Parts: sequence; structure tokens; C-alpha cells
Amino acid sequence: MHTGFLTIYWRDMLRFIRFRTLLFASLVQPALWLAFFGIAMSNNFDRLTATLPAIPGVKTVGYLTFIGAGVIAMTTLFTSLFGGTVLLFDKNWGLMRETLSSPLPRIHIIIGIGLSGMTKSFIQAAVIMVFGILLGVQFFEGYTLAQILASLLGIMLFIGAFSLGFLFLSAAIAITMESPESMQAVITLLTMPFFFTSNALYPANSFPPLLRALSTINPLTHLVSGIRYFAIGGDFSSIGIHYTYTQGEVFVSFLFLLAFTGIMFLIARWRFKKVTVT
Repeated sequence: MHTGFLTIYWRDMLRFIRFRTLLFASLVQPALWLAFFGIAMSNNFDRLTATLPAIPGVKTVGYLTFIGAGVIAMTTLFTSLFGGTVLLFDKNWGLMRETLSSPLPRIHIIIGIGLSGMTKSFIQAAVIMVFGILLGVQFFEGYTLAQILASLLGIMLFIGAFSLGFLFLSAAIAITMESPESMQAVITLLTMPFFFTSNALYPANSFPPLLRALSTINPLTHLVSGIRYFAIGGDFSSIGIHYTYTQGEVFVSFLFLLAFTGIMFLIARWRFKKVTVT
């Protein structure tokens, strides 16, 4: 049984750890984003909604808690979309030519990069959750230890499925591009629609009909919904809106992410079979 993907995985993780500046920035930047943007927006939203009557029997959480799930999802999106950049540098430096000419199956390159990117997303999500709770994010409030562990497992399953899908997409783009500038332009073009047609920062049910339809097929929306379900609960209100997530809806969201990941994997495998690196 081939385990070459583990070599690709460890190589990328060692590079991630050894570049201290990259490691520090990738862990601290999302936490700072939550601290500055989240607290500033939370104060505004909470002040505007303070006069709204509470819904009887429904837990009310602040906007900082609402956006906390969105920041985790946003960070996972950015990390995953840029995760394939390492392949482009390998391609330009000649390392990819040697890897492709080795007995290592090309599919292992995709799997190795996907697993390393997924590990980075897990680390970043854990950092954001801990930092967010220190800031006052109401994650896992009233949960028992067993419920917290089960919820963490659920969150990581959602993050894992989502990050793998976008890492496969990123790998397919990277192996096609010839310059980092071209890849950055494509990724930036993709990031905005995914981010702003999701429910990461604001409720999707307030969107115009077209954007609301796009939100329902946006993988980021399904990731945010899964994180909120496990971290906050299936029934809560925030910024004056009542949110409910059933187990069936969350399961469908997870299946959607798995299907998206499968499609992106097939695209990445197709691109790697076609590529010729000189």
C-alpha cells in the first residue's frame, strides 16, 4: 500500500512550522480579526437590538458569538483556497517535475496537500475558539463535558469536509496556473462571492431572492450553519432574529459538503492527470 501522501503531508507541515512568521500570522490574524472587527460590530449591533423584546424560552446570544462561527469559517475558506499555492511554487522551482516523474501516484500529491491544509484549518479553528471564549463568545454555554467533546468533533468534521473541498479546488487551480500573481487573482475573485453570499456575517434570510438562492448552494453557508449548531445550539436568537437548526438540516449540510469535496477531488485528479511540468 502506497503511503507517499504522508511524505507530502509531513513536508508541507514542516514548512508551515519552520516559517515562524507565516505560522504566527496564520494563527494570530484570525484572532485579531475577531477581536477588533467582532467587538466593534458587536457593540453596534447589540446596542441597536437592545430594545427588541426577548423571545420567551429562546437563548439570546450577542453578535460576537454569532460572528464567531463566521470568523472560523472565513479563516478556513482563506486558508484552504491559498493552500494549493505551495504546489505552484514547487512547480516554478522544479520540485514538482521531480515529484511527478517519481513512482509516487499523482493522486497522493493531492491527498497529502489536502490533509496538511486540513490540519492547519483545525489548528486555526481551535485557536479562534479559545481566543473567542476568552473575549466573551458564548460557545458551548451550558454544555456538559461530553456535549462539548461531541460538539468539537462535529465542528471538526464540518471543517474537515469543507477545507478538503477547497484545498482540492486550490490544487487544481495551482497546477494550472503559471505565476503566483495569476493564482492570487483567481483566488481573490473566488473568495468574495463565497464570503459575501454566505451567512458568516449576517443572516442570509435578509438577502434579496437571487443572493438567497446563491446562499443555499454556497458551501460556506453550510459550514457556518454546522458550526453554529454545534457551538451555540439548534435554537437561539441573535440580533433580533430567531434561528433554528434541526439535526436533519445539519446532516443535509454535511452531506452537501461531502458532495462538494467529492466533486472538487475529481476535478483536481483530472487536472493532475492532464498536467505536464517541464
